[in-house]
Amino acid sequence: MMKVYSAYRDGRLTIFLHGELDHHAVRQSMAAIERLLDDYLPRDCVLDFSHLSFMDSSGIALILKLHRRMSSAGGRAWVENAAAQPLRVIDASGIERLVKIAAQEEART
Repeated sequence: MMKVYSAYRDGRLTIFLHGELDHHAVRQSMAAIERLLDDYLPRDCVLDFSHLSFMDSSGIALILKLHRRMSSAGGRAWVENAAAQPLRVIDASGIERLVKIAAQEEART
């Protein structure tokens, strides 16, 4: 079961995804993220993947949708703390040309 938590400070909304981000979880997660964006109207939005144990290619669609929404509002979005398995999916997609991806230190070694 995917859980979405958030923290907001000084124009930055950090969204923490806990669990597995697969095609079943993406719709629910994106709906929660959209509500948070509507509530806070952040300048910056960070997806924190430190508690994301699995991600399939549908997670790429979630990242891209968030990136497009933030860009259209004049803001920025990026991913932090991606662990090894989600990072492999991200790297294979080539998405880092559009969205900044910051991996956990041990994930890139």
